[in-house]
Order: sequence, then C-alpha cells, then structure tokens
Amino acid sequence: MREKAKHIAVELHGHLPFTLFGALLGIFFMLLFRRVGGTGGRMLFSVFHPGHVVLSAMVTASMFNVHAAKKRIILVVLVGYFGSVGVATLSDVIIPHVGTYLLGLDVPTHAVLHDDDKASPEQEEDEEDEHKIHLGFIEEWYIVNPAALLGIVIAYFLPRTKFPHAGHVLISTWASSSYMLMNMELGITAGVVAGMFVILFLAIWVPCCISDIVFPLLFVKSDIEMMGPCPVHGRHSHPHTDKGSEGHK
Repeated sequence: MREKAKHIAVELHGHLPFTLFGALLGIFFMLLFRRVGGTGGRMLFSVFHPGHVVLSAMVTASMFNVHAAKKRIILVVLVGYFGSVGVATLSDVIIPHVGTYLLGLDVPTHAVLHDDDKASPEQEEDEEDEHKIHLGFIEEWYIVNPAALLGIVIAYFLPRTKFPHAGHVLISTWASSSYMLMNMELGITAGVVAGMFVILFLAIWVPCCISDIVFPLLFVKSDIEMMGPCPVHGRHSHPHTDKGSEGHK
C-alpha cells in the first residue's frame, strides 16, 4: 500500500508540467472565444465534454484491464464508467462552477444589471438557467453516457491503444474553459485571468490524475514495481531500473 501511495505521488508530481501548459492553453482558448457568450460556451462544452469522457474512459478502463488480476467485463465497465463520467464531471463542471462562484467571476457587471432591468421574464429565466450547474451525464445523457461506453469498448478490446497525454489534457482544458465561458459575466481583466488560471490548473491536475492513475489502481492488486508504461499514454508508470529488474529475475 505504501509503494502504491508513493507511486501515485510521483505520478501527480510528474503531471505538473502538462498541467501548467494545459492551463495556459485554456487561458488562450478563453481569450479566443471570449465573445461567444453563454450559448456559444454551452455549444463548445457539448463537444469537448463528451470528448473528454471518451478519453478518460479509455485511460481508466485500460489501466484496470491491463493490470487487474481478474478482467471481468462488468468490472471493466463499472471502473471505466465511474472513473470517466464521475471524474470528467468533477474536472469539467464542478471545479469550474465552484471556482467561478468563489472568485465572483459569475457576478453580472453594472452594464449587464442595467440591461436586465429591461429584460423580459423569458430572458430573465434564460439567464437564471445559465447560472445553474449543468451535469452533462444527466442533461445530455444521450451523448455523454454513450461516449463513456465507447471509451470502455475501445479499452476492453484494444487496451494498449496509445493516445498522447498532451491530447487528453488539451481536451480536458477546453471542456473546463467552455464551462467557464457559459457562466462568466465579468470582463476578462488581468485579475480575472489569474483566477481562471488557478481554476483551470485544479480542474486539470487533480481530476485527470485521479481518473488516469489513482482510481483504476485502487481496484488492482498488481505490484507497482512490475507495472510498465501506462497502456494508453505510455508514460505514467516508470520502467524498471536495472537493479529492480535483477531483483525480479
């Protein structure tokens, strides 16, 4: 158990460069699409969130499928589903939603409040709806849940299919950024950019690592020292050292 915890800690530290780069790309993405508004942000989210779920399901189910002693399909499905939909929801929805609220990024500007005085009841209802938390696996269940199953199927039959980790981080970043664009009311200033960077960093680092490493490894009894590279990303677990290899001969 101690070796597994040490292994997870090393992997979390190793993901810091990807996370920093991903957060910077997320800021660039938000600046690029800053004028799309809530409706445009929701359309972008409807594309990138399911994409993130597919990749998370592939990684989580692959890690479990490769390292688990008993490869029962029902276990692969359960681990892949909850490890992708659950963690992607945390990354793409919950952390951005709570972050924008705590930092006050979803507070309407004076101009918006002035315009709201003239808004119709229907417009006010639409604006109120924009500030509610949007759970993709419930509101767009017909897209998100099949996306998770697609990733699980790929992982089950092709568990060693490689996908660049940078690509996974990029899709996750775009999904989190799109959700923030759905809810943000304040103009983008230097202070707002700093707040968005912190939110994106947390939204990428912790959930992605939980999905890719921590969650699937909790359900396997494999010796950490015997694990090779991650079957999908090809980089998470570290190869044996010469000394370690000799010890297993």
